[in-house]
Amino acid sequence: MSTLFSHFFDKINQISPLEANFTEVLSSIALTPKLLYFYGKMPEIVVKNGKFGSTGARSMRPKTVAIVGSRHNTRYGEDVAYRLAYELGKHNVVVISGLAYGIDSIAHRGCLDAGGVTVAVLGTRIDDIYPKAHLKMAQEILEKNGAIISEYASLADKTAPLGPAEAGSRDGEWVSYEKELAGEDKPPYDKRRLEQKFSFLYRNRIIAGLADAVVVVEAAEKSGSLNTATHALEQGKDVFSVPGNITAPYSQGCNKLIRQGALVYTEPDDILRELFPEDYLRKTRKQKQLHLFGDTDVETLVLQAIGNGLRTSEEIMDATHLPAEVFNQTVTLLEIKGRVLALGMGNWGLC
Repeated sequence: MSTLFSHFFDKINQISPLEANFTEVLSSIALTPKLLYFYGKMPEIVVKNGKFGSTGARSMRPKTVAIVGSRHNTRYGEDVAYRLAYELGKHNVVVISGLAYGIDSIAHRGCLDAGGVTVAVLGTRIDDIYPKAHLKMAQEILEKNGAIISEYASLADKTAPLGPAEAGSRDGEWVSYEKELAGEDKPPYDKRRLEQKFSFLYRNRIIAGLADAVVVVEAAEKSGSLNTATHALEQGKDVFSVPGNITAPYSQGCNKLIRQGALVYTEPDDILRELFPEDYLRKTRKQKQLHLFGDTDVETLVLQAIGNGLRTSEEIMDATHLPAEVFNQTVTLLEIKGRVLALGMGNWGLC
């Protein structure tokens, strides 16, 4: 490892998932990792006297979203992933991804650029940052209070396997995955190559497990990102999929997810609304209140009367004590401005 970056990776931390608020959610996933190795710090929100602060008696787990997708993304996928990660970072949502080329690295970058915290889950040993081209990004993740996580021990530990045996999976599982991952490789298989393929798919259950929701930005019909989505669904997590051109190869997997019932992602608010429902309820109420103010006091009287459920001209005039001439002039102006809608038979509604 380059000496330029080595001091950021001097200490490898080791914990059981149950030892940290951020990772204890992994105790409920299939094949729970016995140990996790990581650089940096596990994200948390410290609360003191019911308020957020730098010190306090207890910590809370921050909201988390996994953003995954193709290593060979299009410009469309780049724009979508970056904007989503940036907005999540601005709202103090931790972005989880895999540090890979393509959508993963774009997601990390968007969150970092927003001043947010992001976590990378490796499919390699903890001190084997992959790809090497993203070593500088890994450094920046640590500098900005994020973490690099792996369930695979240091390269120095020659006895620790890289593959399903790490979590104690059964031989039968290995055989089934061997057949699935072999692809173009015909028997006899290169077991080491298969182990490496397996380890990247295997880590997807951790990416999904750490996230409150998973967003698949771009994915081919047979993509590792769909494997992450499958783990998320099995774990009871919300899965969002970005719709794409029906003829585009890197949208086939996303469109398939939508056909199978995944939530459609169109803008960051789709995610933020699910993560912070109370905030959006307050925002909606405020918007409704602002919508009931007109350009004049008389317009406001009429708008608020309609907003309170009054519909007929007579009901509105009785409630506002407005003369018929003033009411008719006001409601006509409001209709021209697109604030009210004539429902017929002297009834009015808000636009």
